[in-house]
Amino acid sequence: MTKDQMLVPLEDYLKSGIHIGTKYRTKDMAPFIYKIRNDGLSVFNVQEIDKRLTTVANFISQYAPEEIITVCRRENGWDAVKLFSKLTNIRCYAKRYLPGILTNTQLEIFTEAKLLIAVDPWPDKNAINDAIRSGMTVIALCDTNNDARNVDLILPCNNKGRKSIGLIFYALTREYLKNRKLIKKESDFTQKIEDFEGEETVSKK
Repeated sequence: MTKDQMLVPLEDYLKSGIHIGTKYRTKDMAPFIYKIRNDGLSVFNVQEIDKRLTTVANFISQYAPEEIITVCRRENGWDAVKLFSKLTNIRCYAKRYLPGILTNTQLEIFTEAKLLIAVDPWPDKNAINDAIRSGMTVIALCDTNNDARNVDLILPCNNKGRKSIGLIFYALTREYLKNRKLIKKESDFTQKIEDFEGEETVSKK
């Protein structure tokens, strides 16, 4: 794969730190790890990230906005998922997901959907558990330390940094709008990666 074939320029991937994982590694994430740095941090294969990001973008584009829900308990991703929601009309639950939204029909806020996008399987585990009980497909951004047993489609990446999460949702937003013909061509998408990054917050490793 050449630089020109990548969904996002290689320089932007590297600048966002999307490829920098943690010191802890699970067997679920081992296939996506390129190497271990001298300081013990794992490094993802950027080409694999790009392939998976393309796959996820194409997959979610098969669903209408009302069929998708995005959840993000991690603070560094709130701005990214909110802008993603605003531009695509895909519902998002930033901060706290209320248990039962996907399973309890007695709740006024009960919601039916077919696809869940989670920013981190650990803090977003309640939403993922509800999605499984509802028969939904689960896509999750997964770092090297994530247990992905309940995830149908893994998107390997640094899911803790605001720049990394911002880049992911920048690309997903652009591709979703393009694939569903909500914009005529890529140049009609005027948002920048920085628009999805939000304010600096403390990263939680």
